[in-house]
Amino acid sequence: MKGEGKSNVTLQQSPIPHREARSFEFNAWLLIRDQVRRASAMASLATFSTIPASFSRNRYRILTLHEDRTRRLSRSSLKTSICSKLGENSQLQYNKLGDSDLTISEITLGTMTFGEQNTEHEAHNILSYAFEQGINALDTAEAYPIPMKKETHGRTDLYIASWLKSQLRDKVILATKVCGYSERASYIRDNAKVLRVDAANIKESVEKSLKRLGTDYIDLLQIHWPDRYVPLFGEFFYDPSKWRPSVPFVEQLQAFQELINEGKVRYIGVSNETSYGVMEFVHAAKFEGLPKIVSIQNSYSVLVRCHFEIDLVEVCHPNNCNIGLLAYSPLGGGSLTGKYIDINSEAAKRGRLNLFPGYMERYNKSIAREATIKYIEVADKHGLTPVQLALGFARDRPFMTSSIIGATSVDQLKEDIDAYLTTERPLPPEVMADIEDIFKRYKDPTIL
Repeated sequence: MKGEGKSNVTLQQSPIPHREARSFEFNAWLLIRDQVRRASAMASLATFSTIPASFSRNRYRILTLHEDRTRRLSRSSLKTSICSKLGENSQLQYNKLGDSDLTISEITLGTMTFGEQNTEHEAHNILSYAFEQGINALDTAEAYPIPMKKETHGRTDLYIASWLKSQLRDKVILATKVCGYSERASYIRDNAKVLRVDAANIKESVEKSLKRLGTDYIDLLQIHWPDRYVPLFGEFFYDPSKWRPSVPFVEQLQAFQELINEGKVRYIGVSNETSYGVMEFVHAAKFEGLPKIVSIQNSYSVLVRCHFEIDLVEVCHPNNCNIGLLAYSPLGGGSLTGKYIDINSEAAKRGRLNLFPGYMERYNKSIAREATIKYIEVADKHGLTPVQLALGFARDRPFMTSSIIGATSVDQLKEDIDAYLTTERPLPPEVMADIEDIFKRYKDPTIL
């Protein structure tokens, strides 16, 4: 059970095609995508419903040249494998993302502070260090930076774009997110009072993201939060009175299908989603012949476990829906580093929980602070730093694909990466036993 669903191999051991093979295959995908675009432009409809004969012949010819590869290029989504290998000597491990062809590092770089807490120069240094160490994926969003503000909207993407200019695009797994339902962020769209996850909003979001990022495709496009009502960001219990009409799952997938056919998106995923939502998306994809989600980006840490472990873990299991978990806030918004325990410390004063009053306040509640102190005591008992304990726990979960870790400095990121590499793998049984004892007492102490 321990290693179920994870490849857990070092970069040197991973069955990754050599650079020449990757380049050929990626160029093949680009060639096919361009042919589809030309065919689409010639069609009378906005999107074509049949595959041109020339496309089918070229696809067959390319596959013939790669008979040793068991994976086939998908006729509808034009998928191809990608595994960045910029950190040649990295000891990070890599996992397959759901049933996609993406092989992703066990750490994904989070970028939501770029443009708010980080300058462009700082962002570039953080990005470069991350990829030098073997991280091959970064996660952004049209809503970034956080906190969301009209004045700073889009800066994160612009900082990433200026860095991407000096990189090999096919060596970077680029993930971004389209906003869910919102009555407060209409400034993100040209003409919308309410953000929805419908075809018009999705298309506008992707077009603007591509422009800001300076690229012509997105590797993983995620729905940041659902169009329908769900408990979000610290809420745990579903309130039936808040139910509202929402965009049908099929309609959302149809919009993604169009973007995939156009070569602008490769894979799709969800975020802040529930078991019901995941199952509905998977069911709609299966029975309507639409693209299937490959990932879920939800909060997960020693302080936030129940929402995923109660039933999402079964839904996402490789033998069920096979959805890869991209866990955000594995350090609980920085609280699990211990820097907020002494509220008068310089680290606490510089931290986002104090810079932005009310932001992620669930981690500063008395019971959450109490649980955090207990976890820090366990770390000290076993000769670990608080960061090593928190990230070691997230790293070792059998259902974990990649943890999304953000940093406001290279030093912070170095500490996080080192925690992955220097902490015993897996954490010793006695450490896990102490973690479970605290969990039994506090469960999820951040629930609002």
